Parts: sequence; structure tokens; C-alpha cells
Amino acid sequence: MAGLKLVCLDCAQTNRVPKEKLGKGAKCGTCGAPLMPSKPAEIDAATLAMAARTDDVPLLVDFWAPWCGPCRMMAPEFAKAAQTLHGSARLAKINTQDHAQVGGTYGIRGIPTMILFAGGRERARQSGAMPAQQIAAFASDAMRKA
Repeated sequence: MAGLKLVCLDCAQTNRVPKEKLGKGAKCGTCGAPLMPSKPAEIDAATLAMAARTDDVPLLVDFWAPWCGPCRMMAPEFAKAAQTLHGSARLAKINTQDHAQVGGTYGIRGIPTMILFAGGRERARQSGAMPAQQIAAFASDAMRKA
């Protein structure tokens, strides 16, 4: 079966989507959630691990915590970047306070940290809060190099 593999960020089921339908409302065949949401999805450690190794579309993940001031300042900017990157990448957030093991698994030394996953592995990493335009530029540059 042709199509790109995408792990649903809601139910963690793998879906195949024709490339031409990526930015046009493709939904999970299991739960009906959008596969290319225009806003960041909150995910857990298991979904992150599966999506990072399986997805055929780049996944930009924001590692954050609710007590982190710069993380809270960057949250609306990350959401704006999700709209800018809609159709070319998916954006997700993982709370490092609720999912403490991800810090060690992904070598997170400070938050906020963004990691771009593509082709089953980490392609780029950036720490520190930044505005939406810089987030989108970081992701676009990393996707070009991937």
C-alpha cells in the first residue's frame, strides 16, 4: 500500500496517508483525530518514541515543563509555528515533569529544547525560547538538511 506512515498523536496507531492528502484533513483510521493538526499535540513518551522512529513526515517536539517561565513564554510561539509549518511537519509537546524519563532518553539538559525527528532519527536540536519565525526557520532548515 502506497502512502506515508504517520503515527496518530492521539491514539498512537500507525496510519498510511497519500502524500497529496497530508495537509488536507487526513484523519486517523482508528480514532478519527487529525493526522496533520495545525496546532501542537500534547503527547506521552510512548507516542513520542513510536512517532520519532516511524513517521515519514518530520516531527518537531518541544520538551517543556509547566514551572519553566521560558517554556510558558514560548508556548504561543510554538503554536504559531505549527500553523506556519502545517502540511510539511507536525509539532508536538512533551511535558518533562509528567514524563521525567524522556529527559534521560533524549539527553535533554535544559528546557525548552526542541528536537526535529525525520527518517527515524534526530536531525536537529535547539535549546532556548524563541519566536515563531525562528522556530519555523529552524525546522525548515533542518528539514532541508535531513
